[in-house]
Amino acid sequence: MEKYAWRAKLIDGKKDEYIKRHDEIWNEMKVVLNEAGIKNYTIWCDGDDLFGYYECEKGLEYASKIQSESEVVKRWNAYMKDVMFMPLDKKTGVQPHLQKVFEFN
Repeated sequence: MEKYAWRAKLIDGKKDEYIKRHDEIWNEMKVVLNEAGIKNYTIWCDGDDLFGYYECEKGLEYASKIQSESEVVKRWNAYMKDVMFMPLDKKTGVQPHLQKVFEFN
């Protein structure tokens, strides 16, 4: 199972709204994440810095493809634009890939 991590920034004063929107995540978004094979998805916040991590049951390439082609994900990204800033990778259409430099099992 491939692992994936992303980072982003909250817009000043939007932390509570960011949390609220994830507390109320759309069911159709959950369906897309499941279809993409995304498991163990977690997001952390430190001040205005966001860090997300998930595992790709069907591989990172598959998860990226499903997300980049999804109208639901496009609507979610538009919905989140006023609370966070996350540039997307121009090749994949999803969050830029972070380089893993250490893993301890």
